[in-house]
Amino acid sequence: MADNSEESLATVLVAGGANLAIAVAKLVTGLLSGSAAMLSEAAHSGADTVTELLLLVSVRRGRKPADQRHPFGHGKAGFFWAMMAAVATLVGGAGFSITHGWHEISHGEELGNLTPAYIVLAVSFLIEGVSFTRAYSQLRAQARRYDVSPARLVSITSDTALKAVVYEDAAALVGLVIAGLGLLGAQVTGSPVWDGAASVVIGLLLLAVALTLISSNLSLLIGQSATPGVEERIRAVLTEQPEVVEVVELLTMILGPGSLMVAAKIDFRDEASAAGVEVACDELDRRLRERFPGISQVFLDPTPTRRRL
Repeated sequence: MADNSEESLATVLVAGGANLAIAVAKLVTGLLSGSAAMLSEAAHSGADTVTELLLLVSVRRGRKPADQRHPFGHGKAGFFWAMMAAVATLVGGAGFSITHGWHEISHGEELGNLTPAYIVLAVSFLIEGVSFTRAYSQLRAQARRYDVSPARLVSITSDTALKAVVYEDAAALVGLVIAGLGLLGAQVTGSPVWDGAASVVIGLLLLAVALTLISSNLSLLIGQSATPGVEERIRAVLTEQPEVVEVVELLTMILGPGSLMVAAKIDFRDEASAAGVEVACDELDRRLRERFPGISQVFLDPTPTRRRL
């Protein structure tokens, strides 16, 4: 867990530095060329920079250890700040891109020299590619660790910082291509509508990413359970214990990035003594934590369900 946290922190720092440099270059070029798509891309990178700052807060807050007032740790604080980062993308990036693009479509705007814009887009693509490669490498390493595909892991991971960087860097690369096509269309046809339309499409892309991340973080804040596959494997570990007759109820909740709580009501065999049940519970706790390193809390409740004759 600590290793994942350190990797995510480094990934966020790389993405933040890249976005800050790119945002400045796009803003200057957008102002000089008058391109709505370039200004939208500047807003996109600016929003991503703010996002990375909030993700840094998310990672740092989420790593704080448990204390007396927060016995389950501060992992959900990380989810909150990650959701604020997604809101920043929604408001700062998507909102500006859509409104500014629509304004250019409606009113038109004369474009200046577009050569610097193409150069900035190409350089930005390379820098964003480095950031995305870093994030994807971390994602792929974790996917191998959990024996799932990277696409599956990014959709279910509780590492919200990694998820945000992967989604936003991917959106940034697609957005740069859209901006380039918008500039090319405007240059070939002489109509600024292409540039404005590219800005709107970039905004819609950011809107989709932001809403996806907001939904994901909101679910984690409310108290999302582990995936059905993980719960099945946890149930299998519990039922393997000789003293266990049945797992009456199994509840799980993600407490933070890579941190899971397990609570279960278990029907133990009648012949098991009180001391035997205690030993079995202790063994189950050990085996669960050994099999699933992300489990940080285990609560087992002996609950007889069979009728006594």
